[in-house]
Amino acid sequence: MKLFNYIERFGNRLPDPATLFLLATIIVILLSQLAVILDWQIKSDITGNLEPNSLLSSRGIWWLLSHLVENFIRFPPLAIVLVGMLGIGLAERTGLLPALLRYIISLTPQSLLTPVTMFLGIMSSMALDAGYVVLPPIAAALYQAAGRSPLTGIAVVFAGVSAGFSANLSITAIDPLLTGFTQAAAEIIAPDYRVAVTANWWFMQVSTLVLTLTGWAVTAWIVEPGLAGTPVEKPDAVNTGPRLNEKRALCMAGIALLISVLIVGVLIFVPDAPLFGKGDRFSRWIEVTVPLLFLLFFIPGLAFGISSGSIKNDRDAARMLGDTMASLGPYIVLAFFAAQFIEAFKYSGLGEMLAISGGQFLASLDIASPLLLTGFILMVIIANLLIGSASAKYAFMAPVFVPMLMQVGFSPELTQAAYRVGDSVSNVITPLNPYMIIILVLVQRYSRGSGFGTLIAMMLPYAVVFTLVWSALLVGWLLLGFPLGPAGPLVFAQQ
Repeated sequence: MKLFNYIERFGNRLPDPATLFLLATIIVILLSQLAVILDWQIKSDITGNLEPNSLLSSRGIWWLLSHLVENFIRFPPLAIVLVGMLGIGLAERTGLLPALLRYIISLTPQSLLTPVTMFLGIMSSMALDAGYVVLPPIAAALYQAAGRSPLTGIAVVFAGVSAGFSANLSITAIDPLLTGFTQAAAEIIAPDYRVAVTANWWFMQVSTLVLTLTGWAVTAWIVEPGLAGTPVEKPDAVNTGPRLNEKRALCMAGIALLISVLIVGVLIFVPDAPLFGKGDRFSRWIEVTVPLLFLLFFIPGLAFGISSGSIKNDRDAARMLGDTMASLGPYIVLAFFAAQFIEAFKYSGLGEMLAISGGQFLASLDIASPLLLTGFILMVIIANLLIGSASAKYAFMAPVFVPMLMQVGFSPELTQAAYRVGDSVSNVITPLNPYMIIILVLVQRYSRGSGFGTLIAMMLPYAVVFTLVWSALLVGWLLLGFPLGPAGPLVFAQQ
């Protein structure tokens, strides 16, 4: 465990992600001047001769100052995340998503406790980070009531919530967030390239089912037998079912969701309806996925809030929406500095030149696509042990690796999917996961004297097996040639 202690200390000494982006921007400015001094040039059949642009020249400094606001406003992930999170935030703050998780897990038969708990953990990413708070104590109590170790319940739900974070049957907040970074990176090579929010949807749906079964097997064959001899204490009882006023509110939210889905279905499938795509039924509604995501969370959340009494008037709803925006304050700050870094990197020409030269180098190595894809996943896993924030990490990696892998035929959507795999599977063992402490405190509640070593040892089988299975699934998906989702190609065709 010394390695994990070292990683934790090193990671905690890193500056805030916003500071990292500021430092990265300064480094890009200096490197752009150095590249000009060294007369670095790249010859490419795609873009012709490439030369760097100095950000320390008169023209470069003018560009930095004149585009400061524009870079922020046009930062692709900013608006789509804020809009999508408004709906999800209301559903979470009215109590809809936590109540739904409690209700489903309380109805679960004991024989299916592990797969259902794993499945709900994976699906809980729809509820922002509520899964980390709501599900673990409920799962522990249910497992103990079934005569099984509560530590097993904690391990199962933590594996689903954290190691399976990117998978889901639905589009979640992580989709528009990563899509914005992917598109900005892809534009370095193909300025008109567009990445759909639904680009990884089908792969993530299948991943949800595969990881549920995988987690069930890991629990039954490795984790639960290993915890069988660990003594546990019985703490105070935990309410595992819905509260009295939640059942009626859940029914009202379900009715509101059903009506909303039916209306959206009519708009998509009825000829000449606003979202009907002639010749391609996906083309119109994909472009408005984020507004649809907002409405399909906002309307049921509003219905639940009114029925449960958490929303008594319009001021309550506005306050919840305001609180959601306030909680995104750190993300907005991060987005400002990330936008400057990405655009400065693009203006300097270093991004395109690194991508072209890196792509040419990879092409010369003639590495098989499955091996290259697996190598990138492992690189992301290592990065996740050093930088905990998924958005900050991808904002650093996307401008280099998305265009670089485009040079060897990987679509931006495929690189994004590989990133999601690597970023998720190692969440349960990285000390930089901010929710590790919540899980550790709960483990200590049942097993006194436990520490990070206990927790990491308990979760390591999930991290290893999920890495092997999920990577194999993505490689198999690539070899079979299935699209990753609506408007989610596997291959980038160079013009």
